[in-house]
Amino acid sequence: MNTTTNERLQLAYAAQESRTFYSAWPESPRAYAEDGMQSGLLAFQSLLIQNFVGIQTQGCEGWLGEEISPYLMTGLGIKYPAFSPDTLIQNAESAQKIWSSTPIDVRATILIDALDRVANRFFEIAYATMHTTGQSFLMGFQASGPHANDRALEVLAMAFKELNRFPSDINWVKNMGKFDLTLQKNYKAIPKGVALVIGCSTFPTWNTVPGLFGSLMTGNVGIVKPHPKSVLPIAIVVAEMQKALVAAGLPASVVQLGVDTLANPIAKKLAEHSAVKIIDYTGGSAFGEYIESLQGKTVFTEKSGVNSVIIESVSDAAAVFSNIAFSASLYSGQMCTAPQNIFVPSAGIHTPDGIMSYDAVFSGIANAIQNLVENPKMGSGILGAIQNDATNKRIKAISLGKRIALQSMPVPNAEFADARTASPVVIAVEADDITTWKQECFGPILFVVKTLDAAHSLQLASESAESLGAITCLCYSNDIAYMNEVESTMNKVFTPVSFNFTGSAFVNQHAAFSDFHVTGGNPSGNATFTDAQFVNRRFVWVGNRKM
Repeated sequence: MNTTTNERLQLAYAAQESRTFYSAWPESPRAYAEDGMQSGLLAFQSLLIQNFVGIQTQGCEGWLGEEISPYLMTGLGIKYPAFSPDTLIQNAESAQKIWSSTPIDVRATILIDALDRVANRFFEIAYATMHTTGQSFLMGFQASGPHANDRALEVLAMAFKELNRFPSDINWVKNMGKFDLTLQKNYKAIPKGVALVIGCSTFPTWNTVPGLFGSLMTGNVGIVKPHPKSVLPIAIVVAEMQKALVAAGLPASVVQLGVDTLANPIAKKLAEHSAVKIIDYTGGSAFGEYIESLQGKTVFTEKSGVNSVIIESVSDAAAVFSNIAFSASLYSGQMCTAPQNIFVPSAGIHTPDGIMSYDAVFSGIANAIQNLVENPKMGSGILGAIQNDATNKRIKAISLGKRIALQSMPVPNAEFADARTASPVVIAVEADDITTWKQECFGPILFVVKTLDAAHSLQLASESAESLGAITCLCYSNDIAYMNEVESTMNKVFTPVSFNFTGSAFVNQHAAFSDFHVTGGNPSGNATFTDAQFVNRRFVWVGNRKM
């Protein structure tokens, strides 16, 4: 391994061990080339209305593509090489023999080279993310660019450490009294086989690269099956990974892109194939539970969940409402970490100025959201666009017959007049109206749930996390005893808690190298980015002895 690769892995792993701030790629576009935005836009535009040829096409059986820009509301016109599941598997099995025998140090060097190549296309990937997911440019740049790269490097560093945990060869000596018994022993990390990664429509790279790089680093080859509506960002990543592999004299098919359409999906055919041993999945719970039910597979899932906010007392109500408004509005609530249910006692919350009523909290949150949405410098840039029209339909359906503090409405976008947008709807519900709030309502939908008291709020939040899953929980309280109770109770249902976030700290955001993303302990998923299990389950230790 070259010195630079080793140093980068060591820095990344040291950050994981200490859990302190670390980022290998700056998150600000200003840290990159001055003409990055313009050149990235031109590069993105050059891909439109044609075949995506920057990727392996050998064995291609046609061209597929059905992506629609949520900003332009027109098709991108990009077609990707389509392969049958059997062809993808055959290519993968052929490449597996070569990749599994590639030394660990060489794998690490190639994969870090791939990440550096991806970094050269961050701006292009940002526009690709915008026009497939509806994220704003800045979020698309950060989430699909440096943040995704950091998550991939985090997994690489963890896997490299685990693969080198034990010595490769030793002389084993046991004294038998009159003589020594001496054996030569070696220890090998044996990869499990073909790894399938099934991507989601809202975060096509950030959620895909951890599992992909974890499997590749541990010696498994990868097939990426993106969501048909969000292919381009991860297609660019796979293209750069293939370039790094070919430059190292290895087959591009160590990592492949398997595209499909909504009408003719291939995910099940790939997942059920006997050669596929590892599956990483991000998406809805129904399909995730099917993936988890497959026999003979090692499965890592991130599924849907229902995230809660508990408000018991606040020091600055305006700052709290502003923070919640941003968290609920960021990417129009289309984040797996976004809050949905806000639990508020019927008697109100404690503030320095006395009790603030439930109705005042209800309207305060709504007003904060409205102020953000109507801010011409913030609104459209924070909310972005709605990825799927089903989300708009969900907003309308869930609002019927409800007490509304703030109706959802289109968000004007000066640059994209036809953008599919929707501001958050804020709905008041009683705690016993569980058919309304006790389910995932993906998108910009907030329920302000009236509870009996603060203890009841915690009970409902924990029960929801235990039965439906939760990735985040946000709590506002000045009562140390109550905070301790919230932390203990929510942790018992394997949900992390963020306390008293205001200003620039938001519950949505999880930092690579420091924050675990999903715990793997409740129905929102069975794995976490990134602990040792996330890489160790992708290979098996085998020891051999020789006399």
